Amino acid sequence: MSLTTTLIFLALALAVMVFTGWRGARPPDPLKGPRMMPWRFLMVGSAAIAMLLLIHLATLFGAERAPWIPGA
Repeated sequence: MSLTTTLIFLALALAVMVFTGWRGARPPDPLKGPRMMPWRFLMVGSAAIAMLLLIHLATLFGAERAPWIPGA
C-alpha cells in the first residue's frame, strides 16, 4: 500500500474514531429507547485499525521489524 493510500485510510480511521467516541459519550435518552449501535466498540475497533496503520506508516518510513518477529 502506498504512502498516500495509508494516509487517507489513517485520516478516515481517525475521523471514525472521533465521531464514534463522541456518539458513545452522549448520555442515554430513555425516551428514544436503547442504543442500537455499539458506539464504544466501534471506537475501539477504529482505534485498533489506526494503530495498525501507524505501524505500517512507520515501516514505510524505514522502521525495521524486531529480529524476534517471524517472517521478517
